[in-house]
Amino acid sequence: MRKSSLPSLRELGSDLLVTNSWQRWQPVPMPFIYALGFMVSWHFEIYWLSPLFLVFVFSACSTSTHDVVHRCLGYSARQTEVLLFLLGLPILESGHAYRATHLYHHKRFPHDDDFEGEAAHQSILEVLISGPSFLFRLWLRAWEMTADRHSQRRWLRVLGLALLPWSSAILAYVLTALVSSWFYPLFAVHLPHRHFECDDDVRIAWTCRGRWIPRLFLPLAFHLEHHLYPQVPSHNLPLLAERLQPWHERAGVEPVRVP
Repeated sequence: MRKSSLPSLRELGSDLLVTNSWQRWQPVPMPFIYALGFMVSWHFEIYWLSPLFLVFVFSACSTSTHDVVHRCLGYSARQTEVLLFLLGLPILESGHAYRATHLYHHKRFPHDDDFEGEAAHQSILEVLISGPSFLFRLWLRAWEMTADRHSQRRWLRVLGLALLPWSSAILAYVLTALVSSWFYPLFAVHLPHRHFECDDDVRIAWTCRGRWIPRLFLPLAFHLEHHLYPQVPSHNLPLLAERLQPWHERAGVEPVRVP
């Protein structure tokens, strides 16, 4: 099945593009609230709770930054630039570098010149080996791609870490976030794109069904829907998946069952 055989967004329902004020702004503070939860739990030596907060940080950053990159939530151009910077901070990533490579990923995947999709072509061992350098290499690729866009390069230069040596909680957060980012290519690229070898372009990524995980990792859990209709904001991806189900069945798409 080809994308041309899929229904248009008008046929699926224009309400899929609707975002209210709460849906627009509620995701912005969530990564910082979860990061604070990590530091507070670490400070009070509730160490088992800190990794859970870190999972929520990565999930919130992934969802929020995805929607900002794809201009799904109705932010102004200036708001978009500021939010890309802010939403990258909790996971020590440049949101502007991510935008440059992610939009190219949507245009070029699964071609070999798609840097962000590189992990989909690798074995799990290769993904794990290249993981520690992934974000740095992503930034370098974004720098190359923005040679003629000086305003974007200014944002790419704004990178820094503020470590307060008197707080072990902040140091623990930064180190844990850095190590966790090594696994980003595995969970955000390699696993969601397992079916791209198919001849059609409707099965280039997975789509998940379950009670908890799809709600927690919206753009990753409904990654096929996101690739097919990137203009749909994350909070509407479950509804989009429900309306696409008849087309999925005809295309032989088998959802991944998760908790």
